Amino acid sequence: MSVVSLLGVQVMNNPAMFTDNYEFEITFECLEELQNDLEWKLTYVGSATSDQHDQELDTLLVGPIPVGVNKFVFEARAPNISRIPDADILGVTVILLTCAYDGREFVRVGYYVNNEYDSEELNAEPPAKPIIERVKRNVLAEKPRVTRFAIKWDSEASAPPEFPPEQPEADLVADGEEYGAEEAEEEAAEEAEEAAAESADKVKGQEGEDAEMAGVEAENADRARPEEDEMSEDGSVDIEGESEDDLEEEEEGEGEAEEGDDDAMEVDNHEKDAAAAPSTKPVSAAA
Repeated sequence: MSVVSLLGVQVMNNPAMFTDNYEFEITFECLEELQNDLEWKLTYVGSATSDQHDQELDTLLVGPIPVGVNKFVFEARAPNISRIPDADILGVTVILLTCAYDGREFVRVGYYVNNEYDSEELNAEPPAKPIIERVKRNVLAEKPRVTRFAIKWDSEASAPPEFPPEQPEADLVADGEEYGAEEAEEEAAEEAEEAAAESADKVKGQEGEDAEMAGVEAENADRARPEEDEMSEDGSVDIEGESEDDLEEEEEGEGEAEEGDDDAMEVDNHEKDAAAAPSTKPVSAAA
């Protein structure tokens, strides 16, 4: 359980010019007395391709922290233009508002920031060299990305099972009263809807394949049916409709036919023997 819970963050001067300071009104709740101060920090992501352009805009130590709900204003300077590539000044970037206790970060709030010119003409045809005085920023304050980490506070009982925790592994399950809980629920609902839509598409695709396969099987069955009927008429015997008496008569007829064949074979054998035996009839003398 976290000793300090972030309840709300309000971006006070938004939208504003690029060179204006950032101002945040932060509300949090402390459940017990803390021995150290809270360290708040604001970081500007200068480029999406490299973290070498990230800037720590300002840091603020808040303390001693009384038990209960607390509120204060955190003001940070604008980023240094010389540390940002010209190609990354305009467009969408990110700012990170973080808080740590005793060097251990326990909450991080990310905002998307859109930087553009204050006139449609410049946005339509931006100059090769950005005009910083004409650039304004707009923080997407309605959609914060809140990440929480389990850390050890003052007592050993508050330490997580694995201490210190791996910072990339975040607990995104927010309490109902904590900042960003509604946004996390909305994101989870959107992800569930997308998953359901993908499942529905897969089911429809499978049904289409099944229907196609059924048509092919039916066509093959129609093609094979005449041959099967022909075989049934010429080369097979239907014994289901015959009675036992009919079967017995057929068996007797077959037996008699076999006996007749045996008798015929015996007669033929006798005739062959007689023809092969020497004749005993006297031969008359020639005249």
